[in-house]
Amino acid sequence: MEVVHKPLLSTQPLAEALISDFASVGHLYESNPLDEGDWSKRIKWLDETEDLRIERKALVTSLREYNLLHNPNEAVTESLNKLENPGTAVIVGGQQSGLFSGPLLVIYKAVSIIKAAEHASSELGRPVVPVFWIAGEDHDWDEVNHTYLLSSDLQISRIRVPREDEKRSPVSLTEVSKEEWDRVANELEQLLPGSEFKAGLMENVRQTFAESSTLSESFAKLLGTWFGKYGLILLDSADTALRRLEVPVFQTIITSNDELESAYFASADHIASLGGTPQADVAKGGANLFYIHEGDRLLLFKRDGRFTDRKGKVAFSEEELLSVLQSHPERFSNNVLTRPLMQDSLLPVLGSVLGAGEIAYWALTRRAFNQLGLKMPILLPRMSFTVIEGTLHKQMDKYDLTWEDVLDREVFREKRESWLALQDAVHLDARFDEIKTTFGDMYEPLIEQLGSIQNGLLKLGSANKDKIFDQIEYLRGRSKDALEKVNEVGLRHFERIELSLFPQNKPQERVYNIFYYLNRYGMNWIDDLMEIPYDIAGSHRVIYL
Repeated sequence: MEVVHKPLLSTQPLAEALISDFASVGHLYESNPLDEGDWSKRIKWLDETEDLRIERKALVTSLREYNLLHNPNEAVTESLNKLENPGTAVIVGGQQSGLFSGPLLVIYKAVSIIKAAEHASSELGRPVVPVFWIAGEDHDWDEVNHTYLLSSDLQISRIRVPREDEKRSPVSLTEVSKEEWDRVANELEQLLPGSEFKAGLMENVRQTFAESSTLSESFAKLLGTWFGKYGLILLDSADTALRRLEVPVFQTIITSNDELESAYFASADHIASLGGTPQADVAKGGANLFYIHEGDRLLLFKRDGRFTDRKGKVAFSEEELLSVLQSHPERFSNNVLTRPLMQDSLLPVLGSVLGAGEIAYWALTRRAFNQLGLKMPILLPRMSFTVIEGTLHKQMDKYDLTWEDVLDREVFREKRESWLALQDAVHLDARFDEIKTTFGDMYEPLIEQLGSIQNGLLKLGSANKDKIFDQIEYLRGRSKDALEKVNEVGLRHFERIELSLFPQNKPQERVYNIFYYLNRYGMNWIDDLMEIPYDIAGSHRVIYL
């Protein structure tokens, strides 16, 4: 395995500036991830503010119960024992609970969290444990119910779990039937080519599904299988036991709701004044909280002194909402803007591992943190990778393709066409162009002479010329099709390179699932990932296998 830094263009200037030009965005974020002094300041602040967070022992008790069910590893128990002690901090990061773990970026985020915790512990001489925040309270089923693999016939194949009803229920509360589990497992088995690891891999998948009633449970069990031995603690944001502990935080969010709304709007206006675009919606009158009513997760707004949803299905005064919170905390959940506040109210967060888009929308939250007496944690970019297998690398060398060539779609297409042109010993385009020019030069004078005999022959001659040109172009097309057919192997190599590295015109890590690599290389593939040195800047790297 060779790992090489190769830039990947970002569409999030705030995330880029966090690392490359912190001075320009320091007013939006609390700490510079590259400044050791800011790490020391953050850990000192955590030590001094233990009473601002949920009581550690109660939190760890809840996490023990959850991890015992889905992530029962001795290393996890050790991490939880450390977390129970004051002075232990966490590196946290999260993602929605996707089918078969979702895209590769989820795996890279887990690796980043673990490696960042190891790095912080070594640098600070303090226990720092990794925590993966499973966003099970999210309700966007279509975002998590599928995964993609590249099939042997170069098709980007999707495996999907549909949902029968139209309710916007949290993913962790949406059950998947045994029949659906069996079906998607069978689809995965059919898509994966034969390998020495396939039987064991599929056995693990089927066992995981047999013990899971929701996507979140299967997601947690898979992450536990792969990363539990590295001490990665799992947390489901929709866990009802955890929700009961969060009541005081929700209470604060409700009673300080107007002030939080003002803080978010002030941040959005500030970003806009700098020429940027806020990366999350800050809605007028938005409570930035969800309420679950009859299975539907409803976003709350403030209207006429009451908390209600857009369609008026529920409506509460502040006192009524607080009362429901005490009796039914499981009905409440955060939105994208209050989730960071909840995270830091639960956990002693030293740093939060985020994708570029997350870093961009966290810029809206600093004032909200301060409103609750909190400070934004250190934001750490997730490590980013593209995997290039040995065969693929040889093919790129064969066709003189660099990473930069494949990255630039226009250059890649030009390289493909140039290669195909070199295979054209007949020089089809030049010959057909020559024939059309010669024919036209000979035919045009004749048409003009025919027009002098009868006007109608001029129009007929022009139409006849166009038909002959059409036939020449038809033959050109058929000839080029034949050329491509003769060179089909090479063109399929180009197609595989493109589909492997940038499927759906997206980076590989945002589309493909890990099971292809586990099937080909075994569980050691994850261990090899863990051996890659930590990059605090999260810059993109290419892994040559």
